[in-house]
Amino acid sequence: MLILDRLLSGLKDACAAFPDKRKGEGVYTMADIGVSAFSLFFMQSESFLSYQRSLEEGHKTSNCQTLFGMAKIPTDNHIRSMLDPVHPRHLQGCFDAAVAVLRDNGGLKTFLRLGERTLIALDGTEYFCSQKLGCPHCQTRKRANGKTEFYHAMLAATLVAPGHNMVLPLMPEFIVRPDGAEKQDCERNAVKRWLEKHGARLKPLRPVYLADDLFACQSVVERLADNGDDFIFTCKETSHKALCDFIDGCEFERHEVGVRKGKTRETHRYRFVEKVPLRDGKDAVLVNWIGFEILDAKGAVKYKTAFVTSLPVTRANVAEIVACGRARWKIENESFNVLKNHGYELEHNFGHGEEYLAMTLAALNMLAFAWHTVLDLLEPQWRKARQAAEKRTTFFAYLATLTSFVVFPAWSDLFEALTTFTIPPHLLAAPKIE
Repeated sequence: MLILDRLLSGLKDACAAFPDKRKGEGVYTMADIGVSAFSLFFMQSESFLSYQRSLEEGHKTSNCQTLFGMAKIPTDNHIRSMLDPVHPRHLQGCFDAAVAVLRDNGGLKTFLRLGERTLIALDGTEYFCSQKLGCPHCQTRKRANGKTEFYHAMLAATLVAPGHNMVLPLMPEFIVRPDGAEKQDCERNAVKRWLEKHGARLKPLRPVYLADDLFACQSVVERLADNGDDFIFTCKETSHKALCDFIDGCEFERHEVGVRKGKTRETHRYRFVEKVPLRDGKDAVLVNWIGFEILDAKGAVKYKTAFVTSLPVTRANVAEIVACGRARWKIENESFNVLKNHGYELEHNFGHGEEYLAMTLAALNMLAFAWHTVLDLLEPQWRKARQAAEKRTTFFAYLATLTSFVVFPAWSDLFEALTTFTIPPHLLAAPKIE
């Protein structure tokens, strides 16, 4: 398990560097505290640590020690208390390491499109909401019943690509009320901060940014242009009236492709025009506009959308540009939906705290998802175990069950047991009493 070992080593180093609010040396190291929190999300078991404490009582060791390299298992309350002052930015290197592992081992090619470029989808999502709990970083809103609701949100960035369901979360930007500010934060402000923090570092990936209509505005597009970055953004007529009025008088380039869908055929129809103003005004950024429709076998339009892009558009590449633009939905379907409804429980309150706890736990949760994608693509033993279980939910259920009753000396032993549905007899032997 060389890849997983490499990722864990980097995580332990990052956690060891977490700020420690204790004045003296504590019983538990910051590395053990951070890795303990991460292990819950990686194993997709909120009870993982309690099971390991029970194992430790009988076996004098546990999977926390043998698999995750912890010296001691902190209590849940201690983990929350110690992680509350830790800003999620301390995990940046771990997200970078996941991308580096993909690049170094050939996994990044799964995401390459448009001539060896990567697609990074940007979108906002909430991950905490309560009318009782709040912290200084919570956003607020009034409900119809007059009560104030506290919530946390983030601007997520995710590697996506058309043609498969793999996604890789990158370091998010958290949407928080700035100190002393009267106005609340928003997704547009968050995306500008995200680009400022991460844009230059991600340049080697040659990114093309994907986003919905909210980001197809002058300020965001100008920021991308200043960075020399390309984009494909959804463009709705209702929010881009000046652009749509302008293209009404334009001559379009056109392209049609017949596509077979099972026993029926449909037509993909493209229209495009270059260098149109994104908004009113002499300073308006010029963009390239693409209209896309899907027609059924009888010629009726069953789907239509439009995009603005900085990429040059031709009949030869318009279909691929649209396919990539439509892959933006993967941040909703394959990322947010999975994080919230399929094991990661992103919206569950694992701990809110008074400072950064909610944000840091959310970042650890997304990091676990990123690692799972890396392992799905690159780690042979992990992939065999996943295939043996057939379903994702079954795999993680087996993972939680086995590690609740057996201490595995190494990840390879665990995944061999998951693959063969057998546990080596020596691992089942009762511990010696000294």
